Amino acid sequence: MMLNSKSVGNKIATARKKVNLSQADLAQQVSISPQAVGKWERGESMPDISTLNRLAEILGVDLNYFSETFKSNVSENQFETTQKQAEEISTIKVKINSGLSWNMSSGNWVDADFSGLNNLKDKFSTSNMKNCKFIGSDLSNLILKSNNIVGCDFSNSDLRNSKIQTSNVQNNQFVACLLIDTEFSSSEIKNCNFSKANFSGIELKTSDFKSCILENAVWNLSSFKLSSISNVVFNGTIEECSFDNCSFSKVTFKNATLINTFFKGKLKGIQFIDCTADRITYEFLKNGKANLTGLTLLT
Repeated sequence: MMLNSKSVGNKIATARKKVNLSQADLAQQVSISPQAVGKWERGESMPDISTLNRLAEILGVDLNYFSETFKSNVSENQFETTQKQAEEISTIKVKINSGLSWNMSSGNWVDADFSGLNNLKDKFSTSNMKNCKFIGSDLSNLILKSNNIVGCDFSNSDLRNSKIQTSNVQNNQFVACLLIDTEFSSSEIKNCNFSKANFSGIELKTSDFKSCILENAVWNLSSFKLSSISNVVFNGTIEECSFDNCSFSKVTFKNATLINTFFKGKLKGIQFIDCTADRITYEFLKNGKANLTGLTLLT
């Protein structure tokens, strides 16, 4: 059977539309991401033969349909679904829309593209994830326990109300992520890019937060407790936040405005560059023996 990626992609798209399946619907049935289906249909990649067999079953076509030698003027009846098939497709869609039931815990996931994934919640713990993509995923309310997460890309994903516990989180991309009300506990977060991430309401406790990029991140009602913070730069407006008995090493506040922000404990290891603070924040810093050079009072 002669196959051409562009031709196969066009045929997948044509057959998919005739049975009224979206790319996400089809992706669900073959356990891949919608982005992978998009790549097939654009001719950027091609399914292997076992996947083509599965596609033929789902789309109601013969396997030879994907061949370049397959006649394009075949009867339209080959693509028409029976009433029973239509009902089965409808049932599949209801199941998809009601949420996934995959349990991805205790897995070893390497170089996988899970972009667009959603509704995992508590089903991704004790896993090893390396160089995986979760771009644009809805991972709100996710619970990660004892995970090893290295070199993954979560950019533009929703991680609101998630809990990341006793995990190793290194060299990952969290660019423009929603981390609202997310909890990090007893974890190591190192060399991660959190540019433009929204940390509103986050709680980071008994964790190491090291060498992360925080450019243009949002800080509001964010809480650090009993944690080690090192080699990071905070900027922008930091409001209603707290740093409670944390240790600091090479922590810089640059071009930052600190408002009603609580500091408790020894504050050596912090420097300020072109920063301003309101009176109450200034007094907390002074009481902790912070070096206030580079910090001025808001008027």
